[in-house]
Amino acid sequence: MRRYNGTDHGVLQLHSFVVSRALVLAAGRGERMRPLSDSTPKPLLKLGGKALIEHHIHALRRAGIREIVVNLAWQGHRLREHLGDGAAFGVRIRYSDEGEHVLETGGGVLKALDLLGAGPFLVINGDIWTDFAFGPLSLAENDLAHLVLVPNPEHNPDGDFALRAGRVLPQGEPKLTFSGIGVYREELFAGREPGAFPLAPLLRAAAAQGRVSGERYDGVWSDVGTPERLETLRREQAGRD
Repeated sequence: MRRYNGTDHGVLQLHSFVVSRALVLAAGRGERMRPLSDSTPKPLLKLGGKALIEHHIHALRRAGIREIVVNLAWQGHRLREHLGDGAAFGVRIRYSDEGEHVLETGGGVLKALDLLGAGPFLVINGDIWTDFAFGPLSLAENDLAHLVLVPNPEHNPDGDFALRAGRVLPQGEPKLTFSGIGVYREELFAGREPGAFPLAPLLRAAAAQGRVSGERYDGVWSDVGTPERLETLRREQAGRD
């Protein structure tokens, strides 16, 4: 496991770094999706004729991102069997296996850093539904993260972060909801020990330092977190066919 102790970034540089790798988060148990997730990992639940995670992989490939890491825990073998090495999708997929102890989002990203390589990388929650185009995405040199924010859904009416002139703020009104789509730099995890920990506190601390950019997305997006939300989306899809 590589460790990062942070660096002095000095004055803001004008150039940015383009993202070429992605991590799809697929290790969660999916408690709110039970009983469907008792037998099927949540990212393998189908919507629009394909598993949720397949939609992400196809969208990443269209965006030119062909190096993909998928983190695993609950029924991880099912995801390996379904996705393989990615060749069937025109990408390369590698796996970060968390075993029986899920590491939460922050710990899961930290564990996957060695597979993601140097430079900023994209992270996507494996259980969202969106038509967001994942490229081209970039991260300014002095920023630690870039977040995609969406209008607040019914299940998160108070939102998560404020957005002002392209900068994400931990406080302020109105707030928007974090979509589960973000670009991160490895230095965001500086000083963290391997193990389970959430990502949100790291993002809030970086935002308080003025080192998180963001954008608002008003297109299709849903947190497919419960059987009811999944069924609603399936009905909407059927209505479009």
